[in-house]
Amino acid sequence: MVTTQQKPKTPVAKQLNVQVNGIGVGCAADARVLDAIRTAGFDVPTLCYDERLDPQGTCRMCLVDVTVDGKPAQVAACTAFASDGMAVETHSDEITEYRKTVLEMLLSETSSPANCPKCISFKKCELHEAVEEYGAKWDAFPPLVPREKVDDGNPFIQRDYDLCISCFRCTNICNDWEQVGAITVEGRGQESTIASFFENDLMKSPCTFCGQCINTCPTGALTDKKIVGKTKAEKLERTKTICPYCGVGCGIHLLTQDGELMGTEPDFDSPSRGSLCVKGQFASWEFVKSEERLKYPLIKENGAFRRASWDEALDLVTSRLTAIRDETGPDSIVCWSSARTVTEANYLMQKFTRIGIGTNNIDNCSRT
Repeated sequence: MVTTQQKPKTPVAKQLNVQVNGIGVGCAADARVLDAIRTAGFDVPTLCYDERLDPQGTCRMCLVDVTVDGKPAQVAACTAFASDGMAVETHSDEITEYRKTVLEMLLSETSSPANCPKCISFKKCELHEAVEEYGAKWDAFPPLVPREKVDDGNPFIQRDYDLCISCFRCTNICNDWEQVGAITVEGRGQESTIASFFENDLMKSPCTFCGQCINTCPTGALTDKKIVGKTKAEKLERTKTICPYCGVGCGIHLLTQDGELMGTEPDFDSPSRGSLCVKGQFASWEFVKSEERLKYPLIKENGAFRRASWDEALDLVTSRLTAIRDETGPDSIVCWSSARTVTEANYLMQKFTRIGIGTNNIDNCSRT
């Protein structure tokens, strides 16, 4: 008698059925309420939330009404877990008025929205986007004493803590995501602010200038010093591409204004999830404008370069490489390619090295 062994069944992950504003969605068993809301096509303000970090639930802007087993409650959508049969209402009159009040209280701690450098030079920041959505007024409450602007001489990050709302996304991204620990919370209560170690000077701190604090900040407290004030948000265009500095392939957006390259921003939809090094964040575009870029072939004679034609330059390279190869062998030659050029050019370079010269001595910083 022949029996057929039955294959074990693949376990099916349990799905939760959640109603969001009357729309039914299916969620994973470990989904947060915020996941269900966004799956249903809705959204709520999340001023302290960065999806790369554990939820904090400190700004309370994502508070929503939920009903579970007939029991109503109000929960922070970013921290609360969804449950089967849960009903969620995101914009009840009470919650909407509550969010407006919270925003007006936050505005009383900051300088005028008209002065926000992120809104002016880049795009509407998360705080002022929510302010417009809920019609919050800047002068609804008496303003608090403004915080000082920090100018520590670093060339990359502008710090204006009069626009800070103490969401602590910057310290969390620095400590938990980048694991650098360059900035921390200083002071207590209403006097607390963000500061770096060693005299509040980023150049003296462990900061690697990755720019993650800029990119997670929901206000204009942290901005790109190399661009801010030189661009207008309404004129800025973004082009999705890949950082050219190494082989990791981090996603970036080139920022252009009136056809001129102005800077870069991370592409959070790419596999790198917004992470960049100091080169990718602040320098991956500068060489395009460099006055030192070669515009035509140069030949060095008597210690100085002179302009040459392509034919003269290529004939010289051919004769010199051929002579060296014939005299000392192909392995006496090493070719270096560039991470700043296109993939096709790098491919041709290694092909020329291996086939034309006959050596495997070809390298490129893109392999690291």
